[in-house]
Amino acid sequence: MKSFKEYAKDTKSQKAEAQAQANGAATEELTKKIASAYHGKSNADMLKSILAEAEKSKRAGTLSNEEIERFYQTFSPMLDSAQRKKLRAVVEKLKQI
Repeated sequence: MKSFKEYAKDTKSQKAEAQAQANGAATEELTKKIASAYHGKSNADMLKSILAEAEKSKRAGTLSNEEIERFYQTFSPMLDSAQRKKLRAVVEKLKQI
């Protein structure tokens, strides 16, 4: 039989894992929506729109640095190295807001 400390620790880690999975699913869903919304548009248009929306959300307090980083981690594998570098610059700029 587990002690209360061990049980509480297991419960916390299960909750944290479930939250991480939910956050990952939300980020992945957002990435898919963004990709489909900008399908066929120029990189400049897409980048400008993403930056404007993210900056708006960041200033409103509804977008955290962790969410921005998760977006980058999810979206960057779909990009070539030059695009990934540009996205990293945008991510760093957004984190400064």
